[in-house]
Amino acid sequence: MRIDLHTHSTASDGTDTPAELVANAAAAGLVVVALTDHDTVGGLQQAVDALPEGLTLVTGAELSCRLGGVGLHMLAYLFDPADPELERERELVRDDRVPRAQEMVRKLRALDVPISWEQVARIAGDGSVGRPHVAAALVELGVVDTVSDAFTPDWLGNGGRAYAEKHELDPFEAVRLVRAAGGVTVLAHPAAAKRGEVLPETELAALAAAGLDGIEVDHMDHDGPTRARLRGLARELGLLTTGSSDYHGSRKTVRLGEYTTDPEIYGEITRRATGAFPVPGAGGAGRR
Repeated sequence: MRIDLHTHSTASDGTDTPAELVANAAAAGLVVVALTDHDTVGGLQQAVDALPEGLTLVTGAELSCRLGGVGLHMLAYLFDPADPELERERELVRDDRVPRAQEMVRKLRALDVPISWEQVARIAGDGSVGRPHVAAALVELGVVDTVSDAFTPDWLGNGGRAYAEKHELDPFEAVRLVRAAGGVTVLAHPAAAKRGEVLPETELAALAAAGLDGIEVDHMDHDGPTRARLRGLARELGLLTTGSSDYHGSRKTVRLGEYTTDPEIYGEITRRATGAFPVPGAGGAGRR
């Protein structure tokens, strides 16, 4: 079983529609894929409606969090999407995305970058506007070569020259809310230092004690030694370890299924979840 538990569609900042995403996941040989758009479940029904035979969809979202000065992303799986408290927090984050992106545009223009809000809005389309859309505009303008190159202190990285803050969840509150909604939490790319400051291990231990289920270990932003260190830390803290592509379509070079999750870990995630169930396509392998 090839399982990818972190992908994005046009409902947030990916370039594949939800229907295209599940079709491409099946074509890539995946058996299970999770759709984890930023702070929204807006693309899930489209993905379910287009789900091909043999592919199982894990419903989820990637929640924007902050602890102190460190920005974090919390992957939330199989929670009840109608839970009012968790939906209210997601809505607060989404409502802050437009003014935040506009502030980043203003800062970039002050740095003599000829970017416009109209350009960013065109790139975002119907998606939930975010930093990757601003980064894509920088690529269009030739300011940086790739979207990843924009996520540095020089540009849009945490604390960078054109960075702007937005409403974000406290990660301990995120864990509480997702658990209350029957879901499972995995901290995304916890040691991706090139994105900015990372969470100290003491805080990761505190999150584990507060009910965090796992950490994303196999990820394009973690090198070999980092993955080995994170696996050891996960063993010490009793955390699950996942692997995922963090696929954004053509916005990043990573391919669907480039990093995957062990089937036993996936099974444990589904066993812990009570808010929702994986959705199998006709004859899908994820039926339980």
